Amino acid sequence: MPRLKLTLEYEGTRYVGWQVQPQGASIQSVLESALERLLGERVSVESAGRTDSGVHAQGQVACFDTPRELPLKAYTMGLNGILPPDVAVVLAEEVPEAFDPRRWSRGKRYRYRVSNRRTRSPLRRTTHWEIFAPLDVDAMRRAAVHLLGRHDFSAFRAADCQAKHAVREIRSLSVEGTSGDAVSIVVEGTAFLKHMVRNLAGTLVEVGKGRRPEAWVAEVLASRERKRAGPTAPPQGLVLEEVFYGDGPPARTAGGTADAEEDEG
Repeated sequence: MPRLKLTLEYEGTRYVGWQVQPQGASIQSVLESALERLLGERVSVESAGRTDSGVHAQGQVACFDTPRELPLKAYTMGLNGILPPDVAVVLAEEVPEAFDPRRWSRGKRYRYRVSNRRTRSPLRRTTHWEIFAPLDVDAMRRAAVHLLGRHDFSAFRAADCQAKHAVREIRSLSVEGTSGDAVSIVVEGTAFLKHMVRNLAGTLVEVGKGRRPEAWVAEVLASRERKRAGPTAPPQGLVLEEVFYGDGPPARTAGGTADAEEDEG
């Protein structure tokens, strides 16, 4: 059976997240239902990682074995005619039989968006964390430098994170945008712990508000204690922008992508 890789874009506001849940619609459930209508039988879909309720994606990756050989445009034009308006397939590709969307990933890029103007924004309420006060963007940029590289990110993992260890590598971390308008925190790394990006964002915003000095971020990282970091930023500001792949599965190394049992969401 051919193995298909789909790149998905979705607006996650009305969903319980990627994974099928007992209550509420999930991205996985609506995708599997649409595929059943297209293919005439049920298929099981795997993803590159889970996203939580309210989290969005521009480049989520899903994979499945198809019982029917259809032209690739059937999985874009055809499937998009079945999927709800807030979920779309932007690319369909045939991949090797052994392809695993999670284990073959070489890294991911996330964007966390903050609206920091003084008035509320109806157009940003489901896509940004609204702060209602200007942020010191330069201070946030300087603080972010402390998080680059390979570290134990225990201070930025969720309390119920089940990953075997917290060693991860952040390849790049930029703070973009304007004080008094919109700011984006863009993070690229090998893999991420549960709620890691949202906890990083919550911590950098504390610096941006002037509540904490820039050097505090390095102290939080070294402490490995979640209670020392900033709050978990709300889900609606988070977007999974891209999942990166090579020609095969990466080598299994401590802190590498192949080890990631949990994912940001």
